[in-house]
Amino acid sequence: MRIRKAVITAAGRNQRALPLQTLVDRDGTEKPLLCILAEQALAAQVEEICVVVWPGDESRYMQAAGKLAPSIRFVAQPEPLGYGHAIWCAREFTGADPFLHMVGDHLYVNSGAPASAQRLIALAEAESCTVSGVQPTREGLLPRFGAVAGRRLPGRSDLYRVETVLEKPTPTEAEQRLLISGLRAGYYLCFFGMHVLTPRVMELLDGGAYTLSAALAELARHEQYLALEDDGRRYDLGQPYGVLIAQLALALNGPDRPQVLSQMLELLADRELAGSRQ
Repeated sequence: MRIRKAVITAAGRNQRALPLQTLVDRDGTEKPLLCILAEQALAAQVEEICVVVWPGDESRYMQAAGKLAPSIRFVAQPEPLGYGHAIWCAREFTGADPFLHMVGDHLYVNSGAPASAQRLIALAEAESCTVSGVQPTREGLLPRFGAVAGRRLPGRSDLYRVETVLEKPTPTEAEQRLLISGLRAGYYLCFFGMHVLTPRVMELLDGGAYTLSAALAELARHEQYLALEDDGRRYDLGQPYGVLIAQLALALNGPDRPQVLSQMLELLADRELAGSRQ
């Protein structure tokens, strides 16, 4: 199995502008989040990218893509029917091929190599199956993510054969169905926002009638489906202060880290000094 295609979903009614948000990347270059995601996909040897957008946003996104535009196709999600439907809208692009999927309003940052997309694709190609990136996530964040449970594979502390998938479970549901031996109490394996999906998943989405989590839950009942624990971090730009936190994550993982830390310390010192004078 060779992964040559990627799908980035960016059509959410309240998130449609976030992939166009300009950030200073780790190399010091200003670029839209869309370009950072596309560059990560291309660095993982993806050759073609499809971005699912809100109708009418195609020209804005094409302009934001800049020099990467020749590698990107834009497809509109004609109705706001959810995340699973957005992925399904790319079905003509993916055809009978597996593909990398990334969430367009998330930034993925790794402190080392290989990057998340590369690790995920390498595993999916080696095992010829669907693979989801997951991350231990505290209980209070469960309303924001899909979550999985399963068995650790022998000899691997970061790889699981998925048996259960729940979309945004309650803490009670998670405690009853998603406990995994070895995880810290109150933590569960939640989606990282990055997957390699086989054509079978696209079929299970059934015209967008099912959520991605529901399609993956069905897949897990019939064939091998793996979850890879990622040591990177995901940053949701749609959360309060999300853009600020994402920008800090890039800055603190790049060559300007000492300068940024120094300025942050100066800012905190100034605040403390101002507070002591009141």
